[in-house]
Amino acid sequence: MTVTGPKGFRAAGVAAGIKASGALDLALVVNDGPEQAAAGVFTRNVVKAAPVLWSQEVLRHKRLRAVVLNSGGANAATGPGGFQDTHATAEKVAELLEAGAIDVAVCSTGLIGERLPMPAVLSGVDAAVKALDSTSESALAAATAVMTTDTKPKQTLRSHDGGWSVGGFAKGAGMLAPNLATMLSVLTTDAVVDPDALDAALRAATRVTFDRLDVDGGTSTNDTVLVLASGASGVTPGLDEFTDVLTAACMDLVQQLRADSEGVTKEVDVVVRGAASEQDAINVGRTVAEDNLVKTALFGSDPNWGRVAMAVGRAQAEIDPGTLSISINGVTLFANGTTAADRSAADLSGRAIEIVIDLGVGASEATIFTTDLSHAYVEENSAYSS
Repeated sequence: MTVTGPKGFRAAGVAAGIKASGALDLALVVNDGPEQAAAGVFTRNVVKAAPVLWSQEVLRHKRLRAVVLNSGGANAATGPGGFQDTHATAEKVAELLEAGAIDVAVCSTGLIGERLPMPAVLSGVDAAVKALDSTSESALAAATAVMTTDTKPKQTLRSHDGGWSVGGFAKGAGMLAPNLATMLSVLTTDAVVDPDALDAALRAATRVTFDRLDVDGGTSTNDTVLVLASGASGVTPGLDEFTDVLTAACMDLVQQLRADSEGVTKEVDVVVRGAASEQDAINVGRTVAEDNLVKTALFGSDPNWGRVAMAVGRAQAEIDPGTLSISINGVTLFANGTTAADRSAADLSGRAIEIVIDLGVGASEATIFTTDLSHAYVEENSAYSS
């Protein structure tokens, strides 16, 4: 389960000294080719971090030689100086790899509003280049180096019978309502995929995976998902075939992100059916997933469907109370505008919860992946900057 599973990639994770703890805090992923196609999706937050602005710009030419990532500082809301720091980081990587800065994407994660300690970052790049390897240990170090409040690294590898694969890692535990991308994720493939097809596949995959994860309604300033294609397998899959495998890899990472999100005690699928449009289904699911009254009830294992109905009713969607039904863990508690069963019939004692909302006004559906809201989430986020 590694970003270096596909042929043509090396990775490293080092302790650069960005974090006072001395933990791993700088990662590097390098594409050794022969192809260097790349695509990316980024946060829709208007307050974009300097690395997002940089990476969006360099991806205009649809190729990447490397991605450098740091934890311990988001480099967001840091003005022109922060952008210069990002540029300097890319230049350093490019110099050591004998590439151009335009071929290097940069990602950062951590506390918003502070400049990075650039001597540590640049010396960390030196160390990371020296440590580059294609082993699973090197990939694990890279996946670990991007962690902030995560408690474990998240990695995936999906192999295809045709002789190619998709691998990758992701980080994220809070401020997770992706709106196109997740916190940080790097995906790799050794399939031969042209840049436009790679972009189409990534957007199709993230639309039903990362974009459907909603832990707390917070869209990060730094959200980035990148996919790099080395072409080292020599195999050119069909677009649909490649998209399916890429989507499976992304979904695996989404489930890992949710399972390790801040303070999680319940993993919740909000399934919306019978919507007038897919966007209506997404709007309803996201409104329910982000509602604090729903989330706290789930933390208490309370099947309080009334809170779900309240959240549905305020969503931007076509709603008819007379056709609405709500089921929790297989028990229909509300149907056709009235109570359908005693709420105690729904068992929420386990970790997995499924809320099924049937709007009864159309044929579209969507699923949002979310969590409960626990004491631990509040405690962790109340002390994050200190």
